[in-house]
Amino acid sequence: MRISTQGAIIVSVAFCGLLIANATKAADSSKTESSASITTSAVKHQQLIVWTSGDREVALKMVFMYAENCKKRQWMDTVRLLVWGPSGKLLVEDPELQQRWNDLRIAGVELYACKACADEYGISDKLSKLGITVIYTGSMLAELQKAGWHVLSF
Repeated sequence: MRISTQGAIIVSVAFCGLLIANATKAADSSKTESSASITTSAVKHQQLIVWTSGDREVALKMVFMYAENCKKRQWMDTVRLLVWGPSGKLLVEDPELQQRWNDLRIAGVELYACKACADEYGISDKLSKLGITVIYTGSMLAELQKAGWHVLSF
C-alpha cells in the first residue's frame, strides 16, 4: 500500500495534534486538586447508566453499586438509571434486586425504564409499581447525549 505525499502530511499533522493534545492534558492533570475543583465547580455533572444485562451479578456488583455510590458520594450531580431490555425482566423477578432498587430510589437516583422494551416482556405495569418512570426512551437517550451527559452501559 502506497501513501501519497499529501496523505503522509495529513497523517503527520494529525499525529502532531494528538501529541500536543496529550501533552496539554498531562499538564492540566498535574494541577492541584483545589484548582481543578475551582474550574469545574460550575459544571453540572450528569451520569446516565444504561442497564441492559440480564445477569444478576452484573446488577448487584456493578450497576447498583456504582449508581448508589455515584449519588451518595456526589461523584455526579445527577444520576439516572435506565432499565433497557433483559434487565427489566430480571428486576421484576428478583425480590433482592427490588429491595436494592428501592435503596437507589431513596438515595436519589432517578429511575427509568424503556416502555418499548418493557412491553416486549409484558412487564411495564410491574416496573411502574416499583416506582420506575416507564417511558419510550430512544429520544431521551439521544437528547441526554447531545446535552453532554456521561453514558455508561452494563
